[in-house]
Amino acid sequence: MKSFYVTTPIYYVNDAPHLGHAYTTVAGDVLTRWHRQRGEKVWYLTGTDEHGQKIMRTADANGVTPQEWCDKLVEEAWKPLWEHLEIANDDFIRTTEKRHTDRVQEFVQDLYDKGEIYKGGYEGPYCVGCEEYKLPGDLIEDEQGAKLCPIHKKPVEILKEENYFFKLSAYGPKLLEFYEANPDFIQPESARNEVVNFVKQGLQDLSISRSTFDWGIPIPWDDKHVIYVWVDALLNYATAVGYGADQAKFDATFPADVHLVGKDILRFHAVIWPAMLMAQGLPVPGKVAANGWLMVGGEKMSKSNLTGIKPQDLTSHFGVDAYRWYFLRAIAFGSDGSFSWEDFTARYTSELANDYGNLASRVAAMVGKYFDGALPEATAAGDAEQAVQRGLAEAVAEADRKIGEELDFQGGILAVFDFVKQVNGYITEQEPWKVAKDDSPEGRARLATILYTAAESLRAVAVLLNPVMPETSQKLWESLGAEPALGALADQRLADSGRWGQLPAGVTVTKGAVLFPRLEEPKKDA
Repeated sequence: MKSFYVTTPIYYVNDAPHLGHAYTTVAGDVLTRWHRQRGEKVWYLTGTDEHGQKIMRTADANGVTPQEWCDKLVEEAWKPLWEHLEIANDDFIRTTEKRHTDRVQEFVQDLYDKGEIYKGGYEGPYCVGCEEYKLPGDLIEDEQGAKLCPIHKKPVEILKEENYFFKLSAYGPKLLEFYEANPDFIQPESARNEVVNFVKQGLQDLSISRSTFDWGIPIPWDDKHVIYVWVDALLNYATAVGYGADQAKFDATFPADVHLVGKDILRFHAVIWPAMLMAQGLPVPGKVAANGWLMVGGEKMSKSNLTGIKPQDLTSHFGVDAYRWYFLRAIAFGSDGSFSWEDFTARYTSELANDYGNLASRVAAMVGKYFDGALPEATAAGDAEQAVQRGLAEAVAEADRKIGEELDFQGGILAVFDFVKQVNGYITEQEPWKVAKDDSPEGRARLATILYTAAESLRAVAVLLNPVMPETSQKLWESLGAEPALGALADQRLADSGRWGQLPAGVTVTKGAVLFPRLEEPKKDA
């Protein structure tokens, strides 16, 4: 069985990661955890892009070699952050690793031998930040008339050099035919339309080498050139899963089912990458999904714009699980979204603390108070209970479709939280604290049914939110007595989570620590 294979971009290590990098990586983690919860075989890849002129200049500015710079950033900033955010990646690829560099040379040599690469000259505007030649029509001007990269807002450099070129222009018709046959290949639709229109205008052949600096993988037949950093970088999706080295692993994993990318690197993944694969006779990815930009003060979040915020600034205040939840809940994946402390605080208080956390706390407290912590047995489900059961079934189906198929993380999370609101409403309407005053057998039976309904609902919520908030879900799972009664939370299947009546009567329900503690006032300098 082929693995469900998901990738993030491999991130450029010219600086430490910020919220934008973490946003994409958390999205990939939630997606792959979701498919694991389905019971599928999954492979999740992330990593770092370590060659190119920008890395070389950054290292020079810091008085170290490019390799020393990359080693420091990867080991001290990137890997620790992914561990901190509970990213369950299966592999971490670095483009300076031999398992990658050797295979890249082989791939490019094969294209050269097939006549897909030729030598030529090129002159044009180049953005070091993007590591990309720009079309004159793409540039913007500042007040002095200088030509700027529209993404980095910095002046481009005019470069003239002799390079090797990949015959990208020959693949325009093939790409358009592929896009038409696979309308979901590029998401969202606005991104698809942008790429299709770009290709329809006609593609230029791609310069795949640089000769003005040496920090890169040498061209195998001409060591005066290094391979263009984007050709090098894109191939990580193949080299990391055994291309040219482990055919069995490669066949069981490649191509990626989903490439998660930022919209600023969409063309590389939706145009250049599939064209390279077509030229080599390899299968094309299933989907390229472009997320929007995180905005602060109307500007794209980035180090160069001085709006980069450390994820740890937020996790230290809100907690890791709330951090993982917030960005996917607050921003529709594929659209730009603004971040503010005020919005995060409001959503945390309203949805996490008041709706979800308070529900878990109330149910545990009432089971403890009225039944000495032993989950009572439901006797007969009336209309109110049946409505909750229907609501759960609908929430499971909706969340699975939204997250698992459509990459609509916001829609999937909202489906679960709408069910949480429904359960809160059910408890408010049924008023178990009043029913508890009736000591008759009928009153006790009614109270037992209400509390069982609430606890069984939380059992399902713990499963549904496990990919999003694993630590919180595990705490809830244990407090409900679901482990060991039902086994490990990771072994529960999404498709089965809506089946009613799984939590056995008699398990011990305990009121543990508050799932979402009251927030303290943030530090003045945060």
